[in-house]
Amino acid sequence: MATIYYDKDADLSHLEGRKIAVLGYGSQGHAHALSLRDSGMDVRVGLYEGSPSWEKAEAEGLRVVPTTQACQEADMIMVLIPDTKQAQVYKEAIEPHLEPGNTLMFGHGFNIRFGQIVPPKEVDVSMVAPKAPGHRVRELFVEGVGTPVLVAVYQDATGHAWEDVLAYAKAIGGTRAGALVTTFAEETETDLFGEQAVLCGGVSELIKAGFETLVEAGYQPEVAYFETMHEMKLIVDLFYQGGLAYMRYSVSDTAEHGDYHAGRKVINEQSREAMKKILADIQSGAYAEEWIEENAKGRPNFNARRREERNHLIEKVGRQLRRMMPWLNPVEID
Repeated sequence: MATIYYDKDADLSHLEGRKIAVLGYGSQGHAHALSLRDSGMDVRVGLYEGSPSWEKAEAEGLRVVPTTQACQEADMIMVLIPDTKQAQVYKEAIEPHLEPGNTLMFGHGFNIRFGQIVPPKEVDVSMVAPKAPGHRVRELFVEGVGTPVLVAVYQDATGHAWEDVLAYAKAIGGTRAGALVTTFAEETETDLFGEQAVLCGGVSELIKAGFETLVEAGYQPEVAYFETMHEMKLIVDLFYQGGLAYMRYSVSDTAEHGDYHAGRKVINEQSREAMKKILADIQSGAYAEEWIEENAKGRPNFNARRREERNHLIEKVGRQLRRMMPWLNPVEID
């Protein structure tokens, strides 16, 4: 069974006197910085000159400085910028200012796991990875509850890396819900697999395939959208609240029978073999190598696929239908 720590296991005093730099002010960055501040920590936000997030962070009362200055000042650095930018920022702004006994932290293990960042042996290297988007991490903190977090220590140079990482997790509300112990490798590999095979790649392709099947059979695109996209949230909310059993309890018997009757015809042995191949490529580093190379070339394939997907019929139909339902707070991406 997993080891899970809670508020009683963490002591904020381990962060007293520490100068914390949060690099980035996106989804996770803003949640970490604001919650650390509200927990009484000495925090500054490190951003590049001209960042559109600079004024947003200052408007929240946070101290914002250039990334290099933040790293110079801090003895604890949390890296919350995009994976593909971390190696360059590490080389230019972080590495020159790391001193023995400092702590280098991450919200995701990609760059450590795949060797894009290799910290000196004299610093602690750890991770606090909330299992929710940053806005939700912040909302729950403000409400007095929290988001579960994954915690890991890759390198314990000081002998107190675990005490520090649990204190940090507590300062952003993570130990209110539970801090589950993992490793950089496990967090990275499972996170990438989940995104690719299920949460993003798997679900989006399943939705599109269902939509296309209905439209090609002559059904109205609008009806197909409701059946394959719109109602997905209703089902996922049931999963989220009570698991598969609660979803099956909540839907009609016909829907539950449809689950048992057709689910394994869609997700079959071929699908499972494809998942195993996806996981193997992640574990071997083949996927990381491909993604790093794609970025080095300027993302030609990624950008082409993004344009193609945004022009899919389900997106065009969905945009019109969501405009009919303003209570959904619909968002349109140009």
